Amino acid sequence: MNLKKTLLLIFLLVTIKATSQNEDYVKLGGALRFNLFYKDWVDNAQPEATLDTWRLNVDARAAGVDLSFEYRFYPTSGNSHFLHHGYLGYGFGDDLYVKLGVTQVPFGITKFASHSYFFQLPYYVGLEDDYDMGIKFDYTGIENLELNFAYFRQPEPNGGVNANLDANASRYSYDITSSDSISIRESNQFNVRAAYKIIDNVEVGVSAQLGGIYNDVLKKAELSTAFAAHIVADFNNFNFKGEYIYYNYAAKADNGTTLDKIQMGAFGYNYNVAAEATIYVVGLAYSIPVSWGPISNIQPYVDYSIIDKVKSGFESTHHLIPGMLITAGSVYTYVDYAIGKNNAWLGADTWTNGLAEGSANAVWESRFNINIGYYF
Repeated sequence: MNLKKTLLLIFLLVTIKATSQNEDYVKLGGALRFNLFYKDWVDNAQPEATLDTWRLNVDARAAGVDLSFEYRFYPTSGNSHFLHHGYLGYGFGDDLYVKLGVTQVPFGITKFASHSYFFQLPYYVGLEDDYDMGIKFDYTGIENLELNFAYFRQPEPNGGVNANLDANASRYSYDITSSDSISIRESNQFNVRAAYKIIDNVEVGVSAQLGGIYNDVLKKAELSTAFAAHIVADFNNFNFKGEYIYYNYAAKADNGTTLDKIQMGAFGYNYNVAAEATIYVVGLAYSIPVSWGPISNIQPYVDYSIIDKVKSGFESTHHLIPGMLITAGSVYTYVDYAIGKNNAWLGADTWTNGLAEGSANAVWESRFNINIGYYF
């Protein structure tokens, strides 16, 4: 049975169950999103329109056990498809909730450190909206304090891509991938996160991540670390997000030498990332309630992040996204002018090493993007 037929069967089965189960529930949802964009680094570029993604969501509860599942399809991104998240959840009283499966890594600002469609730079090095496979504990038994503890055995499972891309990089969030000469992978990661509400509208927090980067040739793992401090504040109609991250993806090549850069992948594509760096993140948004036909809110914002790489001679990466989010019922439209320097996703010659050594001669390059999504 092929994938489309399997998903259709799942859809029919849960729909039937939803109509016959009163005490529990099954909710079906999804999204369909389109992109319109213009890239200034492409010679003779013309505006383009593509199908960005479509996805299927299932949320359910039976006998007190929750299920949350999301699978995504990216037809114009290498025809890739993969699990976004999928876990079983159970609450032990009102204060402790446990998730088992593929779930978001508790690190830094959650759920997103960004306001825009393009995220902030931590996403592109596996430190924003990251998903891995393991178990997570969320504890809220202390007033104004949320504690998260997690153990992840490995990254989320691979999905599928066309034959021209790397199946080992077929996933939603960025993880370390092996290459022809470097056989490494993530394994046995521990996360701790604490977020405290100073007042109702101001959250401060700290996070720590420790994990192994295992080399299959050397048969040993190196200790990888990441630490973050963050603040999220709402005042009047403003929202501010600020974050400081230090990470060290300590890893060794197959010959035992320490790596200055590592390969990471998602959506079927790989690129190199500086093995050690500091990341600075700021974002400011302002919500404007309106009543213009179906449009109920307009939120202009500006997000900015920098990767300051530790290795001498490695050039910094910049990521600046001014834009706005337009809300109209279940339709959400991001209008972004993404500007980057030594940025893998923004530039003609920066893909492979823009997030690693970069180039002293790099220039700012930009992409105008409109993403229209219907969520149901």
